[in-house]
Amino acid sequence: MTEDAQILIARLLAHQTLRREDKLVKRALSDEIFRADVDLRLKACGMKFLDNVYADYVTLALTRDSESKVFGTKETWQNNNFGLARDGVALLVVLWSLIILPKRERQEAHQQAEEEQNDMFGKEKPMPRAEESSIGISYRALLADFGEKLGKKTRMDMNLGQLARLGFIERKGDLVLEGALLDLMMDTDTLKDRIINGALSDIFPAQIQRTPAVIAPLLEAEAEPEPQQEHQAQAEQASAVTPTEEE
Repeated sequence: MTEDAQILIARLLAHQTLRREDKLVKRALSDEIFRADVDLRLKACGMKFLDNVYADYVTLALTRDSESKVFGTKETWQNNNFGLARDGVALLVVLWSLIILPKRERQEAHQQAEEEQNDMFGKEKPMPRAEESSIGISYRALLADFGEKLGKKTRMDMNLGQLARLGFIERKGDLVLEGALLDLMMDTDTLKDRIINGALSDIFPAQIQRTPAVIAPLLEAEAEPEPQQEHQAQAEQASAVTPTEEE
């Protein structure tokens, strides 16, 4: 067990992500004793095992106690440790909203991407994996809806390239698809609360009204009646081995 825990951690450090179907990952998700051994070893290094049932991958991240000590500079907190500019963070939030929120809705309804919405027996099926329920968004539609506020084509292309290199998205022709880290590194609980009054509303407040119908109700449900202080949406801080792209 000790050797297997060591190998799993070393592989995650080397490869950044592993699929949930991986033999040792499946063991970490199902064997409480093995998982406790992995967690104990990671905690001693200020790290944690990161997974959620909606994602097809797992990864490592820093514990909250370690984040400021590792990524803080002159006691000033950084909004992310990926080298993303403000418009890059906003683009990441937009992509999360347009790809992950509807994907999770389909997963909770036990519905695959190609299935019809009115499948009355859908919830009797196993919850589909991310790759079975995640639908990409059109690059041209993304550029038309958000390009004006996010630096236009040149700037958006630069940020999309950086997000692809970091593992948040994948590009296939005109489609922008979910990458291994998009549903792992985003702090979902914090992001939902801030998505209306955070980076999105600050950079393009009117665009929220133009989001697809499947997104708008989810965003509106998370909005609070009282105005909040301006926030920037924060990605879950990655482990020290996560590659950082310079702007």
